[in-house]
Amino acid sequence: MTAIGIDLGTTYSCVAVLHHGKVEIIANDQGNRTTPSYVAFTDTERLIGDAAKNQVALNPCNTVFDAKRLIGRKYDDPQIEQDIKHWPFRVVNDGGNPKIQVDYKGKSMCFPPEEISSMILTKMKNTAEAYLDTEVKEAVITVPAYFNDSQRQATKDAGAIAGMNIRRIINEPTAAALAYGLDKELKGERNVLIFDLGGGTFDVSILKITEGSHFEVKSTAGDTHLGGEDFDNKLVDFFADEFQRKHKKDLRNNPKSLRRLRTAAERAKRTLSTSTQASIDVDALFEGIDFMSRISRARFEELNSEFFNSTLVQVENALNDAKFDKNAIHDVVLVGGSTRIPKIQSILQNFFNGKKMNLSVNPDEAVAYGAAVQAAILTGAGESKIQDLVLVDVIPLSLGVDVLGGLMSKIIERNTKIPCKKTTEYGTSRDNQITVHFNVFEGERVMANDNNHLGSFTVFNVPPAPRGAEKIEVCFNVNSDSILHVTAKLKSNGKRKHIKIKNDKGRLSQADIQRMLADAKRYKYEDDQERERVNAKNKLENYAYDVKHAIEKAANKMKELDISEIRSKCEETFRWLDDNDTAEPEDFQDELKELKDLCGPVITQINGGPNTKRGDARINIDEID
Repeated sequence: MTAIGIDLGTTYSCVAVLHHGKVEIIANDQGNRTTPSYVAFTDTERLIGDAAKNQVALNPCNTVFDAKRLIGRKYDDPQIEQDIKHWPFRVVNDGGNPKIQVDYKGKSMCFPPEEISSMILTKMKNTAEAYLDTEVKEAVITVPAYFNDSQRQATKDAGAIAGMNIRRIINEPTAAALAYGLDKELKGERNVLIFDLGGGTFDVSILKITEGSHFEVKSTAGDTHLGGEDFDNKLVDFFADEFQRKHKKDLRNNPKSLRRLRTAAERAKRTLSTSTQASIDVDALFEGIDFMSRISRARFEELNSEFFNSTLVQVENALNDAKFDKNAIHDVVLVGGSTRIPKIQSILQNFFNGKKMNLSVNPDEAVAYGAAVQAAILTGAGESKIQDLVLVDVIPLSLGVDVLGGLMSKIIERNTKIPCKKTTEYGTSRDNQITVHFNVFEGERVMANDNNHLGSFTVFNVPPAPRGAEKIEVCFNVNSDSILHVTAKLKSNGKRKHIKIKNDKGRLSQADIQRMLADAKRYKYEDDQERERVNAKNKLENYAYDVKHAIEKAANKMKELDISEIRSKCEETFRWLDDNDTAEPEDFQDELKELKDLCGPVITQINGGPNTKRGDARINIDEID
């Protein structure tokens, strides 16, 4: 059974597989090894990946990106409120959950971020299937190490909607460490810090790698809302302010102008990774006004200095949690496209006292590489070197319950190795209490309600007793899939209550997932139909142009050749194409047959006529086809 590894990124996604004994990054239908995490909706079709991003300037309000920043979050999340200001597409509130509203085939439609993500995952699945020439049903998907339970479960739901069985959700820096460890064939014991700064998320993980086969995560830290998109936003604001100063016009309310400015700003950001100056030049940016500007690397670094410096705070947090001095780190491995920014590399190098940063892994592909390795381990594929790998991960956020006064009582601290099991004892809070209710949370805030609520349970039939006399043992057990099992036991009589905590709050129901699965099949059928229609149209148009050019070339050498009827038919075909742009595939095929039937005798005359010398004015009908 073939299982693939998918890096579902904020801005780009990547898919890999262990094939014929080695990990291969799979290129998409455009030949690119990473695919933009974009989905576009038009009057006629749905586009995913490169095709979606390529048309974004013309269709900004119906082209969705950054879905990963919405997944598993609530609509009133302050970070979502900030993001909405920068997105040209519309995000609406559906019962407290965010949904993306677009116009598709003349209708207004709303999609949850899980469904948008599932479309990108389907694209990656199809890319792998085309390469492997077999159906793929199993996958490992990566998420930022600091994703909470809601975000992880939502990502898993997206995989289910894409028609895959998600064998495991693993942390992106852990996957990158697998890629690094296997590639280097490390000997002895190495303390490795993975610094993963991508398009929308940032993670730091510290691992102890032993003999290149035992990977133990010691700590993890990060920010699920920090990355290249934020740096782009700073540049867009900078240039928009400059445009307003120069021309006394605010382009921020024009989605097309803002999108074109964003594309130029992103290009400038990339240029600044290799040059100290970058310029942007956008024709007719807003109300016909051309816009030209320059920005220095120093100014870019100053605009984003708060973001850049905040990454070091997370590095320090990870070191403290791992109880490591920074001198104990042997290698600092950079992952994610945003680590190409020179300032990021220099502040890290300074922090680690001049240590050379490790740039040996491909920052865009390492995570997918590691996911493919994990997929091979779980399915028993690959050689013994792969199967002998041991991966010990940690939980990213503390787990606990609320106690008297609404405080968070931590039962399992963050960065505890999984699987793990911890027990804490609690007493009743009032005299003669016969039921005790617990709410389960994850997070680091002092007050329980400021953390992420996972679920709740109640212990009934507590023997009446003075306050605090009756004790309840609460045991948290987290398995290797990060699923939490809770057991509560009354100490006085040994009665137990066992539950599995699943965070269903705000999650898609099974009915929702089944409906979206059906929708995914319908969208695939519609996409295939549109592709067939466009291919049939292109085939007719190409044939007509090729015939027209070829016969006119032949007529210059064969004066007796009468091409007037074919030329007239070609012109008629072009007019028909202009008037029937949305015709069915069969209509294009009928027109093509009619044109071929007319052209056939003349083509034969050109290729084999009595007055034609071999190789003279020949038309290769296969080429025209």
